[in-house]
Amino acid sequence: MKKIFLTITCAIAIQNFVFADGNAFTPLDFNDTSYGTTSTTSAPASSAKPATTSSLDGDAVGNGNIQNAILQLDNAQVDIRNDLLNCKTKYADVDAQYKLIKTERQALKKQVSAIEKRIKEIDKAKEKIRKNML
Repeated sequence: MKKIFLTITCAIAIQNFVFADGNAFTPLDFNDTSYGTTSTTSAPASSAKPATTSSLDGDAVGNGNIQNAILQLDNAQVDIRNDLLNCKTKYADVDAQYKLIKTERQALKKQVSAIEKRIKEIDKAKEKIRKNML
C-alpha cells in the first residue's frame, strides 16, 4: 500500500514539474510587443526602445500592485485575527459564566430536593400524629 501511494505521489509531482511553464504570474500590463520582437520595417536600431527597459517598467508597476495587494491582505488578516482573539476572549468569559451557573444550578437543585424531602418527612410526621389522635 505504501509503495502504491509513493508511486502515485511521485507521478503527480513529476507531472506538476512537466506542465509548469515557469511563469509565476502574468503582469497586469502584459504586452507581447515589449519583449523585443523585430519589426519588418527597416527602422534604425538606435531609435528602437530596448526590450529590457520596458519589461522592467512593467514589472515595477506589476510588483507595486502585487505588493499593495499583499499588504491589504496582511492588514485584513491582522483584523480577522484581532476579531478571532476578541471572540475567543468573549467565549472564554461566557464559558466561565456558564460553568459557574451550571455548578450553582446543581447546588440549588440539591438544596431544593433536600427541602422537598424535609417537607415530605414533615407531611408523613403530621399524618402519623393524626392517625395516633384518632
